[in-house]
Amino acid sequence: MPTDFTLPELGENITAGDVARVLVAVGDTVAKDQAVLELETDKATIEVPSSVAGVVKEIRVKQGERIKVGQVVLTVDGGDAKAGGVDQPKTEAKGEPAPAPDAGAESQDNAAAAPAAKGAAAQKGAAERERGTTDSADDTDAAPRGGGQAQEAAPAKARGEVINIDRGARPAAAAPSAPAVSAEPVEGSMPPAAPSVRRLARELGVEIRQVPGTGPEGRISVEDVQAFVRTALSGAGGGAAAAATPLPDFTKWGEVERKPMSNIRRKTAEHLSHAWHAIPHVTQHDKADITALEQLRKQYGPQAEKAGGKMTMTVVALKIIAAALRKFPQFNASVDMARQEIIYKHAVHIGVAVDTPRGLLVPVIRDVDRKGVIELAADLGKASEKARAGKLSLDDMQGGGFTITNLGGIGGTSFTPIVNWPEVAILGISRGVHEAVYDGTAFQPRQMLPLSLSYDHRVIDGADGARFLRWVAEAFEQPFVVLL
Repeated sequence: MPTDFTLPELGENITAGDVARVLVAVGDTVAKDQAVLELETDKATIEVPSSVAGVVKEIRVKQGERIKVGQVVLTVDGGDAKAGGVDQPKTEAKGEPAPAPDAGAESQDNAAAAPAAKGAAAQKGAAERERGTTDSADDTDAAPRGGGQAQEAAPAKARGEVINIDRGARPAAAAPSAPAVSAEPVEGSMPPAAPSVRRLARELGVEIRQVPGTGPEGRISVEDVQAFVRTALSGAGGGAAAAATPLPDFTKWGEVERKPMSNIRRKTAEHLSHAWHAIPHVTQHDKADITALEQLRKQYGPQAEKAGGKMTMTVVALKIIAAALRKFPQFNASVDMARQEIIYKHAVHIGVAVDTPRGLLVPVIRDVDRKGVIELAADLGKASEKARAGKLSLDDMQGGGFTITNLGGIGGTSFTPIVNWPEVAILGISRGVHEAVYDGTAFQPRQMLPLSLSYDHRVIDGADGARFLRWVAEAFEQPFVVLL
């Protein structure tokens, strides 16, 4: 019998994407887990595997079309019953899909949010009933979930919430995603909350563990999530006002052309706008004498090429920053203002900004402190190649604790990089130049590397920023410092 395959959940906070390529045709035989669609989301281009098997009878989408989670992609004849995105794409992070929303969970959620006037006994009973409905899949916060977006939006509207659940629509005057404060999971146990509350938090881009619960035993209600979002919006400063300010009619002064933002460009704009308004930035500059380091870099370049990479200054910076993060742990952290806490990360995962034809992407290199420079050169080469080919998965760009951006290959003397929220610091590298440096007796020609460090002043003081950057500069000048 004919079976529909619908677009499954693609990852946390991703509700839609643009069809880059349809990989099958009518009449093709599709196997389970076979890639049938190439989809460009806000974060990456991914292949979507089929959860059904059979002969393709109808294709319901076309190249360039924007489709949403839950939308029918194709119909097969002879498919099994597991349609609708039960199986997740291979590019997802760990976790299992959550059960489909049910009316019981919604009614129990409303019971938990009942006024205190109904009595403490009734409130306690509602809380106990809700605990019984919380499925373990909802506790895997980083995992994608099943269920349609439109169905979940209806109860929210019935409760009078003023929210934009459908991110695919993106009206021109909409406020930026300032409340999206959950790009990285927060350490700690999962707080008590009904499945419907967790779904609402995911739709709004809110990390549920950041929301203070006002119910019994800290239970989080719909009202708690809404209050948290309102606080985040009010803290975004002039971001919302700037987005709502109409532009002048430029056609008065000449011909213009309008082009829609790509998914990656739109996501970059939203993310950096939020980072700029949420983080009090400070940028400090310094220079490192890399005359001796350049000789070593060229000497060991052939070894890196044999391993499949290049011994670039970014590779050296990865190793130096990894050592610096061990010495200055406040630079490998995130700030949780909702709980008034600083989260210090023990793993050393560093993102590297990569310039691609589709926009800026930041793949994350894992466990940098445990790898040598030759291995890091190979890892960075593979990550950069995947980024430029549009093959990065969502997991490839998550979990970083610090970011490096190197513009030295293009030029410039210094710049002010924006911190990659929810991180607290980023290092910018500009082009190295030869300068006359006084050594105490005479001026000597030395190759100097400009370094620019931006950081979150809520977590890092100016003196610590200066110490960190000077330590990094000295490590470039004397690589033996890293060993110490």
